[in-house]
Amino acid sequence: MASFSVNAQRFDPYKNFKFRVKWDGKYVAGVSKVGALKRTTEVVKHREGGDPSSSRKSPGRSEYDAISLERGVTHDKEFEQWANKVWNFGSGLGKEVSLKDFRKDIILEIYNEAGQLVVGYKVYRCWVSEFQAEADLDANANAVLIQSIKLENEGWERDTSVTEPTEPSFVEPQ
Repeated sequence: MASFSVNAQRFDPYKNFKFRVKWDGKYVAGVSKVGALKRTTEVVKHREGGDPSSSRKSPGRSEYDAISLERGVTHDKEFEQWANKVWNFGSGLGKEVSLKDFRKDIILEIYNEAGQLVVGYKVYRCWVSEFQAEADLDANANAVLIQSIKLENEGWERDTSVTEPTEPSFVEPQ
């Protein structure tokens, strides 16, 4: 059986539950869910004048979907402070938007089951287009209170400096 990996011992794909998000050089506490990184390229159809029965296709403009981040509500104000840079109600006429630093680059790190960094992505020029301070409150529920942000972005790329690690092996005591 052929392996698609440099690590000949690994046959399983990575799991989706070990990850961290970083911005401003520090990890963001409590992020429990990150939306998919998705890029869509428009299809430009055209045909030659002498070939009326078929069309040709070429790539057009590429768009990057917004990314959602969710976490449990705590006293950490990172989501709210970033969202307030785009629109801060009550800050005064003409002072609602922070044009200087409302965009941030973020880093998404994915880890294997052993806690080793295996894949990284850099997401560029993100800004908060949607902020949910808390979810619906329900006295009959038994759930964590969640807040979320939606990040518009201008593209992402895989961090090629992250290479596949040599996975640990547990040695039996003799």
